[in-house]
Amino acid sequence: MTMTFAKRSGLSVLALAVALTGTASTASAERNLFDILFGNRANRQRVAEPPRQQPATTPAPRVAAPKISAPSFHDYRPEAPVKVDFAAIAAALDEEDREGGAAPSPFLEALAGLAGFDLRAEKEVAAALVTHYERNPGFIWVEGAGLNDKADAVLRVLNDASAFGLLEGDYAVNVPLAASAVLDTPEERRQALIRFEMALSARALRYARDAHLGRVDPNKLSGYHDFPKKPLEAAAVLEVLARTKKPAAYLQSLHPQNTLYAALRRELKALRASAEKEIVVDTETFVRPGSSHPEFPKILQIIERDADAAFRAEHGEVLVAHAGSETYAQELVPVVKAAQDLHDLNPDGIIGRRTVGALAGESKQARIDKVLLALERLRWHPSHLGNRRVMINAASFTATYLEDDREKLSMRAVVGKPSNQTSFFHDEIEYVEFNPYWGVPRSILVNEQLPRLRRDPGYLDRAGYEVTDSRGRRVSSASVDWNRYGANIPFSVRQPPGPANALGELKIMFPNKHSIYMHDTPAKELFSRDTRAYSHGCVRLQDPRAMAAAVLGTSVDEIGREIGKGRNARRDAPQKIPVYVGYFTAWPEAGEVTYHADTYGRDDNLKKALAKVEEIRVPGS
Repeated sequence: MTMTFAKRSGLSVLALAVALTGTASTASAERNLFDILFGNRANRQRVAEPPRQQPATTPAPRVAAPKISAPSFHDYRPEAPVKVDFAAIAAALDEEDREGGAAPSPFLEALAGLAGFDLRAEKEVAAALVTHYERNPGFIWVEGAGLNDKADAVLRVLNDASAFGLLEGDYAVNVPLAASAVLDTPEERRQALIRFEMALSARALRYARDAHLGRVDPNKLSGYHDFPKKPLEAAAVLEVLARTKKPAAYLQSLHPQNTLYAALRRELKALRASAEKEIVVDTETFVRPGSSHPEFPKILQIIERDADAAFRAEHGEVLVAHAGSETYAQELVPVVKAAQDLHDLNPDGIIGRRTVGALAGESKQARIDKVLLALERLRWHPSHLGNRRVMINAASFTATYLEDDREKLSMRAVVGKPSNQTSFFHDEIEYVEFNPYWGVPRSILVNEQLPRLRRDPGYLDRAGYEVTDSRGRRVSSASVDWNRYGANIPFSVRQPPGPANALGELKIMFPNKHSIYMHDTPAKELFSRDTRAYSHGCVRLQDPRAMAAAVLGTSVDEIGREIGKGRNARRDAPQKIPVYVGYFTAWPEAGEVTYHADTYGRDDNLKKALAKVEEIRVPGS
């Protein structure tokens, strides 16, 4: 109606803006006209303008533009093995032997054989050895002049470390032969046996720590990793090994006892045993319909190789007709789109990095490497993940709800950008908030909004945000001299509920220091993309109502009714549900292990850390 009036009266658009706004400033008039005609939805919802504060009479000095940095990756430094202090054991037991006056036991007779023995172990392991053998001066693994059954069982576990994705060389022990010309004197035999005793105890404890905790301390990798320290006392482990009749079963029980770990182990075994003939495609291949590429015949060959009966029935003739062709003919577009759809890709018919990766897969060695890294990452988690849980995998851009290890719900997710990565941690879901407020994180306020506010102080008012001071009083953003503040801005900013709210209809909360949660979003178009790393760290859900219903134990209809009330409300979960915010480039889902790109570069970071651990654990240390 306004534009029609302008045309009929002969007024220009700009003149109309001046008339409506009462200002002759061209830029201001254009901006005000835009707000009048197309002002954002949040602005239209505002009931009353907050009171404006009078600006200070004397301008405060301008503060340099600040920047809140994201967490960084660290230069990983593994724990260096230390020399075991066998002299402390000898001194303590020698004093005890003198006080007792009894004939020395076989262990005490052999104790002198530790003189000059340079055994290296992690600091806690070395201390546990000294503590245990001071208190329990006897053999665990030796009987008579040889090894006992317990030693044989543990050695088999250590020698099978690779089946769990560990390195057998980290647990190598020199085993004295039953009969050897080198050990033909009693003293030499005793020395070999007591050194074997200490070495096996040290390596069994290293294995226990690696199986239960992982070889790498995740929190030393980057600021994005945040895991509580898992309890495992080396001294207590050695006590159990000394007492139990089944030390092998005990050691293996220290590995994660969940279906994800078991699935990855099966995948590792299958990959190592396979003799597959790979079709290797250049990962940088890019082909559009109508163009040609020397790698294109391989793509067709792979599609044909992996096609099932239904796919062949529909597309087999076209594939045969174009076999070996380097030209991407139009008739092949439906074939490529169908293949993309089978791999849960955006079926756009364009062959790029994601399509090549999904169709051709990665090399066998690359997949093995990713499984090994996934096994290591699972060791950072609790052994038992919980009967009800939510698994978020940033690498696959998915969120899954499970009950009794069965996937009840799985959906696409949008996670943090590489510059604002979603952290790697686990917590518990406590409640769902409907029609939520969005409290603008300090990093976004400082890094993104503050530069704009310095140019345009009233931006937050027009966009419908609420600004409060340190006492909780509402103020107008236009009244604040934003130039005087750096990273420590004494104001809080939040966006009220509504259609434009960044969190959409609801958010699912598992309170944590990273301010990460799952939520709805008005930006639905991002879910159609194959790579979905676009957020500031939180996890946007494709179907948030379904996830909220699952964690609250109710129906989607009930969630809709709660949202429809239009008011901000909270509902607690009947019980806290574990949520795992992870990063796995090899991930068991829907009955098979899938492989994903290393969007955050964390695989390379972890590989370097593991290489340093391997290097510092040189043979014999």
